[in-house]
Amino acid sequence: MSTASPVVQISGLTKRYGDTAAVEGVTLEVGAGEVFGFLGPNGAGKTTTLRMLLGLVSPTSGRALVLGRAPGHPDSLARIGALVEGPGLYPYLSGRANLDVIARYAGVSRSAVAPALETVGLADRAGDKFSQYSLGMKQRLGVAAALLKDPELVILDEPTNGLDPQGMRDMRALVQSLGREGRTVILSSHLMGEVQQICSRVAVIDRGRVVADASVEELRGQADLEVVAHPRDVARRVLEALPEVASVRDAGGGLLVDVPTRHTAAVASALVSAGVSLTGLRRKERELEDIFLDLTGHEPVTTGRAS
Repeated sequence: MSTASPVVQISGLTKRYGDTAAVEGVTLEVGAGEVFGFLGPNGAGKTTTLRMLLGLVSPTSGRALVLGRAPGHPDSLARIGALVEGPGLYPYLSGRANLDVIARYAGVSRSAVAPALETVGLADRAGDKFSQYSLGMKQRLGVAAALLKDPELVILDEPTNGLDPQGMRDMRALVQSLGREGRTVILSSHLMGEVQQICSRVAVIDRGRVVADASVEELRGQADLEVVAHPRDVARRVLEALPEVASVRDAGGGLLVDVPTRHTAAVASALVSAGVSLTGLRRKERELEDIFLDLTGHEPVTTGRAS
């Protein structure tokens, strides 16, 4: 978490539709300069939360401050760029003309259009009609529209949804570049690997509730040491006898050892000294998919649109 004043503060935010809770008691903060991942399966409440932060949906209860103002306040909206549920642009206008229209309505100089197109890699296709763009190009133009105001806070809702692998890589690189520029970025995603690669901190939301809020490193925790050794039963006895080792578990053809990284060399030395044939030794970090299962009790859903 950044030590600067939070850019986003949410306390007990709830949105109900009749008896159905789309978002239930969400509380979290996003610090200045963070690339913050909002991670959860489809239908978890991500998009609804983001729409409340932008003032597009009124909460049933709870409160939020965005850049020190209530959601939807003109002062804060002027400093926010957002892409929520895909870009809704004019199909018969070119990419440049679409951004010209948006700049005019946002009160932004048209001189901001060319740099935005350059940032997202569309300068050479700016004269093509939006309807002729690939899905990846449409998503990038949506991000360009979000950048026109040179925003302090950028909110991107599932920006890689529906993209091919190359488009996903391009979008990830773009988001990372926004973070390097010092902007605060909130990235909503149902793709565990995407958040793991891009974000410094993650809130995991499931069925409308935040079930974890921590750095990626904190969520993944201490990486187990994966040991492949023969005879396996002898290796297990040696490992369990070491005072530094907290636990030893079977894992496929090897053993997973809960031991601090600084004792890795001592583990290897003890096994070799005991006459064990050591053929594999590596740190095995937990994946976010496994963490999600531990937190929620079910596998994440990774198809369709998120909400």
